[in-house]
Amino acid sequence: MTSEVVTIPPNMPVTSIARLLADRGISGVPVLDADGALLGLVTQADLVSRLSRTTETAPSWLRWLFADTARAADRYARTHGFVAEEVMTPDIVAVPPNTPVSAIAETLEKKGIRRVLVTERGQLRGVVSRSDLLRAVTSNETEAAELPDGRIRVAIVAAMRREPWADPFHTLVEVHDGMVEFYGFAPGPAVQRALRVLAEQVPGVKGVSDHTEPLPAYYQGPL
Repeated sequence: MTSEVVTIPPNMPVTSIARLLADRGISGVPVLDADGALLGLVTQADLVSRLSRTTETAPSWLRWLFADTARAADRYARTHGFVAEEVMTPDIVAVPPNTPVSAIAETLEKKGIRRVLVTERGQLRGVVSRSDLLRAVTSNETEAAELPDGRIRVAIVAAMRREPWADPFHTLVEVHDGMVEFYGFAPGPAVQRALRVLAEQVPGVKGVSDHTEPLPAYYQGPL
């Protein structure tokens, strides 16, 4: 988490916000009131959307008849506003400080966003971005580089047992100096590829070699 976050007041002009984002090389900035309460977020996308208003055409009478007036009014305010509170996104994706990294990564993926704000009792505590997650992954891999081979093997076998396509009975795992080797049988290239991916996700794995063979034709049981 990045705890030193650039923030702005709700009355900051849009032109100043755009200059701030450009000067700091950031893509979004939280909006806080005088008491430090989080009000919203202004992103580059919010500012870029203002440019599209110049190409908008008047809606037809049919579109006007069935238009969502609340949504249309909100878009008008955000694309024509002059200060932060008028153009900001109030619906903020936020997480508490004790949220696991895996849950944050899943949120970024599902929401299609670049960052989540970390809040506690309505107060901003920091920001977790995609780059923060990448640094965390790199740090974890460095810390796990010296894991013993036995623990790596146990982790891989446990992961195989959780997957319906894997068969730890017919597919054997060996680990030597962080190098994973699969022996035995696998039903096809798809499972072999998935086994490689599964092993590569275990911290401490330096490489994967697949020595499995196709299942014998006489084998009829499920994998």
